Amino acid sequence: MRSDRHIRKAEEHELPRIMQLIECGRQKMRAMGNIEQWADGYPKEEVIMQDIENGNSYLVIENGVEIATFAFVEGPDITYREIYEGRWIDSVTPYHVIHRAASVPSVHGIMRTILDWCSCRTNNIRVDTHRQNTIMRQALKSNGFLYCGIIYLLDGAERLAYQRVLCPNK
Repeated sequence: MRSDRHIRKAEEHELPRIMQLIECGRQKMRAMGNIEQWADGYPKEEVIMQDIENGNSYLVIENGVEIATFAFVEGPDITYREIYEGRWIDSVTPYHVIHRAASVPSVHGIMRTILDWCSCRTNNIRVDTHRQNTIMRQALKSNGFLYCGIIYLLDGAERLAYQRVLCPNK
């Protein structure tokens, strides 16, 4: 992680800033042609507030400014129970999931910063993303994640599933 960046848990009073970061992420996706992901106002404030209350919401800080947000949630995740057209690298070892990552448009290397931080806390990380989210898919690939298959969200939406296991369970 860059020395001028650090990560900390988000607090309730920071909800407006987190929502600004989410909107930045949404706009970046739209600019890259991903018009379907995070549609209809998702993620809503209630989702982010639940992340905060559960201790799963984090902020990336650079030079005293909140530049990114993400949720880091201990599994199991109900939407990861079934995977189609593939399989998880490790389906036995406990895992964590990264959700709702977003950043301001002018910074680079955010996913590497997030993944480095998360990897210090677990060796088994899963992430899902929309098929059109080429930015996230490339970031995952360049950070050692492998495509595992397709999962479906509770609303039935398809997502591409990725996993990185640093010390795979044999």
